[in-house]
Amino acid sequence: MKTVKKAAEILISVLLWAIILIMALFTFTTLATKDNKSVSRIAGFTPLTVQSQSMSPTFNEGDLIVIKACNTAKLAVGDIITFHTIINNEYALNTHRIENISENNGIRSYTTKGDNNAIADTHIISDGDIVGKYMFRLPLVGKLMNFLSSSTGFLLVIVLPMLLFFVYQVYHLIMVSINLKKAIAAEEATEASQKESEAAAKLAEAEAALAEAKRLKEEAEAKLAQAGGAPAQSETDTKE
Repeated sequence: MKTVKKAAEILISVLLWAIILIMALFTFTTLATKDNKSVSRIAGFTPLTVQSQSMSPTFNEGDLIVIKACNTAKLAVGDIITFHTIINNEYALNTHRIENISENNGIRSYTTKGDNNAIADTHIISDGDIVGKYMFRLPLVGKLMNFLSSSTGFLLVIVLPMLLFFVYQVYHLIMVSINLKKAIAAEEATEASQKESEAAAKLAEAEAALAEAKRLKEEAEAKLAQAGGAPAQSETDTKE
């Protein structure tokens, strides 16, 4: 039972650390990509939060989408891509479907359009604008990532749990150390008690052997006295 309990505690600790680290990693990646000028990746993948309904129903505002770095030469009409563009006169990342691909002197250009938009995007993009290809979505997880990316969310969901878990681990380590010291002390006390018992047993054996030797001596003296024809005298009579 103790082995099973210990294994369960280790498994729970590993899972908690894994969840916290994954959440922190996704949060850091989302924060690093928020300025739209640099894109952070985790093993080639980038999580992004959907900010509009332009691609509904493929994915919706508040969803978390995951894109992957790709070879632009393999892109085809119908693929969904994330790219750098200008939206409302601001530098931004956008994720729309490729509606048309044209090529001139080996240079490809792409026309994109949101599934929920009536017209194509104004800006034509090139290979250098493309960040990656859409892979899959996690419904509504984007809202959670937005919360985690805020100061309050990061503090409550990432920093505080990690701090509490760290305190718990320190407490657990202290308790293990205390229990180990108690076990060592108990073992030393047991060994001391055993040594005392062994010493007492040896002393009792020595006293018994001494008493037996004294008895044998008295018997021998008595027999010797009888053989000489004189009554045996005790040590007390002799002293008197």
